[in-house]
Amino acid sequence: MIRFNIPLRRDDGRLETVTCYRAQHSTHKLPCKGGTRYSDHVDLQEVEALASLMTFKLAIADVPFGGGKGGIKINPRELSQAELERVTRKYTMELIKKGFIGAAVDCLGPDMGTNEQVMTWIKDTYMNVKGEQDINAEGCCTGKFIAQGGINGRNESTGLGVYYAIRELCSYKNFADKCGLPKGVKDRSFIVQGFGAVGYWAAKFLEKDGSKITTIIEYNSAIHNPEGFDVQAVKDYLTEHGTLKGAPGAVETEIADPNSFMLK
Repeated sequence: MIRFNIPLRRDDGRLETVTCYRAQHSTHKLPCKGGTRYSDHVDLQEVEALASLMTFKLAIADVPFGGGKGGIKINPRELSQAELERVTRKYTMELIKKGFIGAAVDCLGPDMGTNEQVMTWIKDTYMNVKGEQDINAEGCCTGKFIAQGGINGRNESTGLGVYYAIRELCSYKNFADKCGLPKGVKDRSFIVQGFGAVGYWAAKFLEKDGSKITTIIEYNSAIHNPEGFDVQAVKDYLTEHGTLKGAPGAVETEIADPNSFMLK
């Protein structure tokens, strides 16, 4: 486990100190593998716990890697694109110096608050330093842009896993009977809390299977329509406006307490 501080030069010239983490739970089988989380709630205990869970997940899936996890204690919504790039590249440089990144050592992945762009910055920084020494330098992280060495299907993979789990659970008659509902996900209504890479793709696959997404909740807004939403139309609106307020098809909207719509 490493914890260190890095400087972040803000666009207005201010200098801030940011706390960073990387945990390797198991090194019996290398490389370690785990996400990189950007959140102002990241702390030592969370990173350690998530790294251990990664070990168990990899073992269950019979992937011969050890569990890892890392993160930076920042709110990415409060940083500009240039600031995010600076903090990502500095974080990667420190991991290189400490031997906590590499295709054969510790492979970073996307997580909450990180995306294809962040992972591409990590890969680019690593290759600039280690590209001539490490023939597998591009494998230092996953979740990159496809044109930068990423793979098809990675972006939707976590949400697809959520969808598969829901579909499997709803296929059992004893579970359906306890809920007083018919088997399967067709014609069922779902509430989605969080409409990022995971929630959006899970909703997309559920909709494709005949489900209705009646409520969508984000950190700053929530919308409800008992008839269901066009998932893609809402996602396009959220990407453009940064809020669900005014999204197509919304019958009810909540700004003050979005999580209150969990009861819809």
